[in-house]
Amino acid sequence: MAFIGALIGGFTNHLAIKMLFRPHEAKYIGSWRIPFTPGLIPKRRDELARQLGKTVTNYLLTPETFKKKLFTPDMEKKTENFLQEKLETYIFESDRTIQDWFELAGATNIADKAEQKALSVLNEQLEAVRTRLTTGTVEEVLPEAWLLEAEKKIPQVTTYILQQADGYFQSSEGRAMLQKLIDDFLASKGTLGSMVNMFFGESDKLVSKVQREALKFIAAPGTFTMLNTIIVNEWAKLQKRPIEELLTDFDWEGLFNSVTEYARREMALKARLQQPLSAYWPNGANWTAVNLTPTLTRFAFDQAELQLEKSLRKLKIDDMVREQVDSFPVEVLEDLVLGISRREFKMITVLGAVLGGAIGIVQGLIVFVTNLS
Repeated sequence: MAFIGALIGGFTNHLAIKMLFRPHEAKYIGSWRIPFTPGLIPKRRDELARQLGKTVTNYLLTPETFKKKLFTPDMEKKTENFLQEKLETYIFESDRTIQDWFELAGATNIADKAEQKALSVLNEQLEAVRTRLTTGTVEEVLPEAWLLEAEKKIPQVTTYILQQADGYFQSSEGRAMLQKLIDDFLASKGTLGSMVNMFFGESDKLVSKVQREALKFIAAPGTFTMLNTIIVNEWAKLQKRPIEELLTDFDWEGLFNSVTEYARREMALKARLQQPLSAYWPNGANWTAVNLTPTLTRFAFDQAELQLEKSLRKLKIDDMVREQVDSFPVEVLEDLVLGISRREFKMITVLGAVLGGAIGIVQGLIVFVTNLS
């Protein structure tokens, strides 16, 4: 009885364990499905996959788990250092020129294209200036502030002209000019001129008299008023004239060509693009280490933490786990479970045999005692 009990106990436990996985598919006799086929796990694989997916989502791969593992100060610092190291190695310490970076991005002939675009914009602006300056009267073209400022300067201009005239007439050059004018005038009058010259004596005396009178005329208050009035009136007339009349002979094309050539020479885009980034930004690595990399890393971590739960929901990890478990062959699931618990299953079989043997011994003792009585 002990042997039979041990055999039955061990066999039934072994059979129960096997029935967890075997048979892998339902077995039929005709149209009748044999009970307990397929095994428990193959039969409940859909439910197992669904429950396993929920377990993974709710208890294993939760947002809190990712936050604790990924969004830590140490991880943020490591990410910042990694990003800064890559920036310095592949950008700031690189020998690549700016032209190389453009070509790496798929942009070709950047210097020519940029120069053409810049000169095109420049020409458009120059033409706009030309149109603006040659359309309308002076007062319409010039800013009002300029006109007011110019009008305020008229008395100063008048004073300057009179001062220059006074200095000129007192100079030897002015005296010589007066003498020549007087001599020419008297010579043109023939006999009358000779008589006047005889009356005044030497021409130097006449020049001195004219010079004194000219200086008195210049210093007279009325002269200032007269000249200032003339300038004011002429300025008023000038403001009403079309500005195109004043610029008729102006060489616009020559000016535009000079400006364009100067701009092309100063831009020198081809030569500038043949320099590495460090030539224009020598402190770029230090600046990014202080201002860019920490801010960018902090922003990335903040956004990732904010979007983590939403991203996990979009990933649908439970569905992924369920689909993967559903796609596993039953043999794989069996190997997976047995690979982990094979020793425990053997112990369960042995325990069934021990319990069966113990029960057989008890039954044998009962039968023995009963037969003695």
